[in-house]
Amino acid sequence: MAAAAAVRSKRKLLVPYFHRLLHSAASPSPNRFLRHASPVPRAADHSPFFRLPAARVSTLPTGLRVVTQAYPAATRMASVGVWVDAGSRFELPGTNGTAHFLEHMAFKGTERRPTAHALEVEIEDMGARLNAYTSREQTTFFADVQGCDVPAALDVLSDILQHPRFPQQAIQRERGVILREMEEVVSAAGDVDHDEVVDKVRELFTRFSTDPTTADQLVEANPSVFTGSEVRIEDAEMPLAHLAIAFKGSSWTDPRSIPLMVAQSILGSWNRSIGVGNCSGSSLARGISNGGLAESLMAFNTNYRDTGLFGIYTTAPPDALDELSRLIMEEFRRLAFRVSETEVARARNQLKSSLLLHIDGSTAVSENNGRQMLTYGRVMPFLELFARIDAVDCAAIMETAKDFIVDKDVALAAVGPVSNLPELSWFRSQTSSDDKFTARMFSLGA
Repeated sequence: MAAAAAVRSKRKLLVPYFHRLLHSAASPSPNRFLRHASPVPRAADHSPFFRLPAARVSTLPTGLRVVTQAYPAATRMASVGVWVDAGSRFELPGTNGTAHFLEHMAFKGTERRPTAHALEVEIEDMGARLNAYTSREQTTFFADVQGCDVPAALDVLSDILQHPRFPQQAIQRERGVILREMEEVVSAAGDVDHDEVVDKVRELFTRFSTDPTTADQLVEANPSVFTGSEVRIEDAEMPLAHLAIAFKGSSWTDPRSIPLMVAQSILGSWNRSIGVGNCSGSSLARGISNGGLAESLMAFNTNYRDTGLFGIYTTAPPDALDELSRLIMEEFRRLAFRVSETEVARARNQLKSSLLLHIDGSTAVSENNGRQMLTYGRVMPFLELFARIDAVDCAAIMETAKDFIVDKDVALAAVGPVSNLPELSWFRSQTSSDDKFTARMFSLGA
């Protein structure tokens, strides 16, 4: 107990020092990391990365859309899948688990492939991979195959989605009812030919729902409501506390979604096992690393059709929760009042690099295109997306942060030894717009 108290006392003494160190206007002293490079981020030309064929889109008479993008690869592999505008948020209280149920039951067999074993053997004989996942708003079934096997993969996907067999014993083991299909998109990337894919989809996908109800109509009828609230589960046996702090975020189509993406990059991510902390571009990561306040940190920005979640997830030792909470809330608030062009430029570059890394391979490309068709109604070219990102400056960040953070409700989720975590009312008080509070918050950095 005495040792823990000593550690807490030491941390309290260090926090003001770290604040002055991280937010001082003075330039950092040269060190071995900067001998051969400038500490000032530079705008990068990403156009060489986009010399790939543009995505092609066709809409069949049934309304089913087909998007393909040739993705040259020495392996001659391709990915093809069906993206459905149906997810767990559209379930009713009596049908909870339906989307996940459908995902699993689709692989139990079809009329032509009567058992799960028969389906698996066919896929494995092609050297292919068949998978599916369910999210809050979308359900996806996809296959990774050799380019020559794309027609066979489309045949399998159309079969499991239109002619599934649900054995009685399997239904008894699972719970739920089948969701109606809503808006669907077939997306293919890699070693694919657009016209061939369109012709095959037209031939095979003939029994999708004609229900005119759209996801937008369902969302409008039952919109999401963000509520300032908390869930705390005390478990003193866990070695670390797990904490998520969230604000209401933006929808996919909200223009402010791009500044929030850059703000997420400013907050950054960090993990003690990586070792990079005191030289990180994120002031939050530097403060946590230098103060030994956490084991890991990750900013998140999740978008939905009509809302979103913007915040931070972290794991930390229980005796550091108070100081950690103060530093996190200070960084949230700093986004609204004091952001430099240098850190915004760095965040823009990091965001663009991250987006490029996430489209490495045909699976990622087909997934990106299918998701964008459902959320935007088109595939946004990366040059356009990057132009939108480059248009974000520190003024846009601060304006957006004022819209989403200052005087806004906070949601908390905490699990583990969380008895030292401040109350929800304290977190809410840290978003105050009071000018005196703001001056006091940043007086250490003056």
